[in-house]
Amino acid sequence: MTAAPKFTTLGCRLNAYETEAMKELSVAAGVENAVVVNTCAVTAEAVRKARQEIRKLRRDNPEATLIVTGCAAQTEPQTFSAMDEVDLVIGNTEKMQADTWANMAKGPDFIGQTEKVQVDDIMSVTETAGHLIDGFGTRSRAYVQVQNGCDHRCTFCIIPYGRGNSRSVPAGVVVDQIKRLVDRGYNEVVLTGVDLTSWGADLPATPKLGDLVMRILKLVPDLPRLRISSIDSIEVDENLMQAIATEPRLMPHLHLSLQAGDDMILKRMKRRHLRDDAIRFCEDARKLRPDMTYGADIIAGFPTETEAMFENSLKLVEQCDLTWLHVFPYSAREGTPAARMPAVNGKAIKDRAARLRAAGDAQVARHLSAQMGRTHAVLMENPRMGRTEQFTEVSFSVDQAEGQIVQATISGHSGQQLTA
Repeated sequence: MTAAPKFTTLGCRLNAYETEAMKELSVAAGVENAVVVNTCAVTAEAVRKARQEIRKLRRDNPEATLIVTGCAAQTEPQTFSAMDEVDLVIGNTEKMQADTWANMAKGPDFIGQTEKVQVDDIMSVTETAGHLIDGFGTRSRAYVQVQNGCDHRCTFCIIPYGRGNSRSVPAGVVVDQIKRLVDRGYNEVVLTGVDLTSWGADLPATPKLGDLVMRILKLVPDLPRLRISSIDSIEVDENLMQAIATEPRLMPHLHLSLQAGDDMILKRMKRRHLRDDAIRFCEDARKLRPDMTYGADIIAGFPTETEAMFENSLKLVEQCDLTWLHVFPYSAREGTPAARMPAVNGKAIKDRAARLRAAGDAQVARHLSAQMGRTHAVLMENPRMGRTEQFTEVSFSVDQAEGQIVQATISGHSGQQLTA
């Protein structure tokens, strides 16, 4: 008996987006009885989890062709090709090509005669893949990939070696896709990428992310809400600041790639900003948009980090008034410069991560308390839960129309969610 391919996604929103594109490619090609694992390489733990998931999927699907792709497959293909459970390892470029899936559709006999590892040099890729999917996620929110890859080489990060150099989707293509999404009833679109603020650097006339945002809002007047995912605050351009100040349809929620709050650690990470730059950006954006909330990525226990250096990161949470923290206990990635730096004790890393998370929880509690009595436009993700403009979850006691934006007055909170 044949069956449609099963997909498992590990890691970021971009991976989830690309899984949806792969589903379309595999169905179009007629692939059957396959299990595809789209891996993440951001930490050593992510690779360990991928291996664990592959073993489980093989036990559950003994007869299927098991295919591994994604960033970990790209950066360390031999790790996965050495696993008996794996039939095929394909790279991040290959996974977006129709020919790859057409070959897989020829069945296990054909796959058994081909090379087990099909991973090309990602650094040689100069164009974004031509895949366009008309929205994924929920009926309320669609994600649009506008950029891939990264030209920067932060000392802790393996991702450029999994994603390649930065390449951008032309603005016209992005606008056309968003128009189709709005026609299909989506009320919110999120722009995603690996290094979103580098969008446009490889396009004619080198436009900036702010130009793209302004163009979308102008040319798609029926789009109620536009969101941008993780950005590098030091790369924010004038037009993006202008959009923050003047465009209510651009949501007042920015997720910042800060990573640390100590200048020496930031230099050792090879980041392009200092702590004062981060503080200044947060103050400036909030002056333009008083209801702005921030999320941030922060690494705990980067090599050479002393207690005093860590305290600077901890203080940054309040100084930037960050609300939604993504805390990463530092994990060495083989092949990165940071992996060769003097490591911090594992117990200290764990302790610092816990203290950062506690600071984040306190910030969330403050944010939730400040919403009492306020009215928000809430985009419903399911009949009982939606999100405010600042991406805060709101729980409802009676069903609402999924995918619609409803006006709600906040009556309380649970510590994690607002209630209305």
